[in-house]
Amino acid sequence: MAPSSSEYAVSRPWARPPDDIVESLDVSPDTGLNPSEVKTRRKEFGPNRLRAPETRSAWSILASQFKSLIVALLAAAALVSFLFGELIEGVAIAVVLFINAAIGFVTELRAVRSMEALQELGTVDAKVRREGRVQVLPAEELVPGDVVVVEGGDVVTADLRLIEASKLQADESALTGESVPVGKQVQSADEDAPLAERSSMLYKGTAVTRGVGEGVVLATGMDTELGRISSLVEQAEEEETPLERRLEQLGRRLIWATLIVGALVIVSGILAGKEVFLMIETGIALAVAAIPEGLPIVATVALARGLWRMARRNALVNRLSAVETLGATQVIMTDKTGTLTENQMTATRLLLDGDTFEITGEGLDTDGEFRRDGRTMDPAENALLRQALEVGVLCNDASLRQSDDDKKASSVGDPSEVALLVAGAKAGLDRKQLVDETPEVREVAFDPDIKMMATVHESDGQYRVAVKGGPEAVLDVSSTIRRGAEERELTDEERTRWLDRNEELAGEGLRIFALATKTSESKDVDVYEELTFLGLIALLDPPRADVRPSIESCQDAGIDVVMVTGDQPSTAVTVAQAVGLVREDSSPEAVLGQEIKKTEQMSDQERRALLDSRIFARVSPEQKLDLIAIHQDAGAVVAMTGDGVNDAPALKKADIGVAMGQRGTQVAREASDMVLKDDAFSTIVVAVEQGRVIFNNIRNFVIYLLSCNVAEIMVVSAASLINAPLPILPLQILFLNLVTDVFPALALGVSEGDPAIMDKPPREPEEPVLTREHWVSVGGYGLAISLSVLGSLALGLNWLGLERQAAVTVSFLTLAFAQLWHVFNMRAPGSGFLRNDVTENRFVWGALALCTALLLAAVYLPGLSDVLRTTSPGARGWAVVASMSLLPLVAGQVVKEIRGRQL
Repeated sequence: MAPSSSEYAVSRPWARPPDDIVESLDVSPDTGLNPSEVKTRRKEFGPNRLRAPETRSAWSILASQFKSLIVALLAAAALVSFLFGELIEGVAIAVVLFINAAIGFVTELRAVRSMEALQELGTVDAKVRREGRVQVLPAEELVPGDVVVVEGGDVVTADLRLIEASKLQADESALTGESVPVGKQVQSADEDAPLAERSSMLYKGTAVTRGVGEGVVLATGMDTELGRISSLVEQAEEEETPLERRLEQLGRRLIWATLIVGALVIVSGILAGKEVFLMIETGIALAVAAIPEGLPIVATVALARGLWRMARRNALVNRLSAVETLGATQVIMTDKTGTLTENQMTATRLLLDGDTFEITGEGLDTDGEFRRDGRTMDPAENALLRQALEVGVLCNDASLRQSDDDKKASSVGDPSEVALLVAGAKAGLDRKQLVDETPEVREVAFDPDIKMMATVHESDGQYRVAVKGGPEAVLDVSSTIRRGAEERELTDEERTRWLDRNEELAGEGLRIFALATKTSESKDVDVYEELTFLGLIALLDPPRADVRPSIESCQDAGIDVVMVTGDQPSTAVTVAQAVGLVREDSSPEAVLGQEIKKTEQMSDQERRALLDSRIFARVSPEQKLDLIAIHQDAGAVVAMTGDGVNDAPALKKADIGVAMGQRGTQVAREASDMVLKDDAFSTIVVAVEQGRVIFNNIRNFVIYLLSCNVAEIMVVSAASLINAPLPILPLQILFLNLVTDVFPALALGVSEGDPAIMDKPPREPEEPVLTREHWVSVGGYGLAISLSVLGSLALGLNWLGLERQAAVTVSFLTLAFAQLWHVFNMRAPGSGFLRNDVTENRFVWGALALCTALLLAAVYLPGLSDVLRTTSPGARGWAVVASMSLLPLVAGQVVKEIRGRQL
């Protein structure tokens, strides 16, 4: 609780009446705090946040650069140089060591800071009553005394004492370990009640699973129960993705393989009569060059860059491991409302017994008309119409704030409920005014099992019950129906007629609510019994314009899109046809949720029918779990969208859980791997595309690095075995290790990707970074580069008659430029020779320009050329370098063209 030194401290608040609590905190539940009070209390208590886990300091990142086996090998090489009296080589290797560490430090620092900054993009909000109105504010701004409104799906953002509650339950497993939701109430608990039994309290970090309520903030930040145990800090652990683990395993294997190769080169060179120091230095340098130490750095940069691209496109990734899985997604299960549709509900039609009213205006525009038979009419003149609109306004948890300068309004709450408030506003009905006239004394929160919600209002000494919900549910508990001022029995025949009308409207893609009411002498009456049915109100939520091309993109990419909705079958089918999920000229049927069973309870034929279906309606959260399991058992990687608290289990079970950022509950967001800031299906497709791009980028730079390293191994090994002069000296190997291993690989890692990447089927989820085909490519590229280098050395010595130093310079430059041009062999198969994902990558051209300048400096810059033992090769030498270094590129492009024609 709040510090005892504070004037707002409350002792054992769970045992005290709500009136005492609000008095102690000096706040009115009806109006909340005003800005000056908030400012004063924030100065005293600070922001409502826990202590964040420590970020990696620059010093720790720098120190980590000296903890690898590569650094140990470089240090060993420097030590050997000093022992043999080769001071220049020793100093040069030490410089290489520090340059290598500096490049790794700068690159990793930027990547780590980018990843940390991404975490700041997602914020948690709270609904707070201040100055008499409910506002959505960042939870960090809460102070003791704030009045917070909660409902099913909210994460509790501060410690609260309840002052109102209706069917309220909370999941307190984060604090108590008890996984079963516990009931909450306004009545005080015992003074000595343990935390798990304080039914009048809600605690920070827990989740509201059902019902609605209001509470006053008692403690924030580190003063909360959660702050005391610092559980969220413990959860903030650094995550290593499966991809990163595979790259680390690959690196370790290569280290031992290259150490063995290096030892063989040393032994064979000494046996062939070469200098002992030269061969030891060469073996160590070769081992260092052969190990792709750039793998973890470039992988981190590739992930960070890809995540930033996703964030700019409204997809926030909660877990790094999701990035790899995204690229392998084979099935996307998506909700309808707000994902395939605009989630901008507008009430367009109201059906009463004997009358149908058209309602004009769209979205939050409260300037609309009511029309009957094409003629405008005044809602105040029709008592039944006004009564139906009043039920929609009263039985409502949303809020609508009218702007002073125009007819536009701002809203808080479910879009369907907001649409009912807007419809009421068009008839001159304001919820606050109605509640002032008929105070709300009780609310029965929406129950997804019975699909209804009710509020009870005091009116002229009696109690008025307002009910809204699914047409089938409301009709089932209604016993009478009103027409004008008359009320008569609701017969089974009339129920059927109304259900038929409901089906007709749903077939137009409309969402339908039924409205009902009754009057009682007691506020504790059973609200779902003996109701008077008033009519149906139809809401239009048009399909998103960008959904159809996104679904087509998924279909081209071999990804199955499946609609899973709790809406009516006819509505689901209509929307599915409108967005291109199924053909408009087809006659698809929606599979009802009740037809989904546990996978072990189904025959192969039933399972196949469900796997082939694209539309599922009236699906419960439990049935979503079964549907995901059916697809996963068939070997598919499944992405699942969700927004409600009941969707959390399905979001966790799916390979990729995708929560809605706008309408989604905080529980759903915390259970998900990714959050869509705009709730748009097209954003899911963008994220899948980026997942593929990131994986392909990593694969490309791994192939590039390994093929360059294999070439260096082949060149030195072959020269040692045939007792030829070394085509590249130890310090030259280390120099290339800095030049060609880092910058071009980094450029490949941040590529925008192949534009045609979504025209290909998803890869298998267990597919390794490098398949057998890729290893063959690595060996082939390495062989082509090594042959060109050995050929250039032979030409330099035998054809040009160059001195040994000049000839080695030619082979050194041939290897260097062959590796630079080799970057163009990393283009996607089937892409154009001149226009592809590599040639259109500006970072590639920047890397080539920088590396070319460094290579020229290695030959012509005094001091550096002395250390590297290079000399000007002359015009003919440069001609050999240019021609021989291009041969691996030509060979690679020929192979690419042949493979492209086979695709």
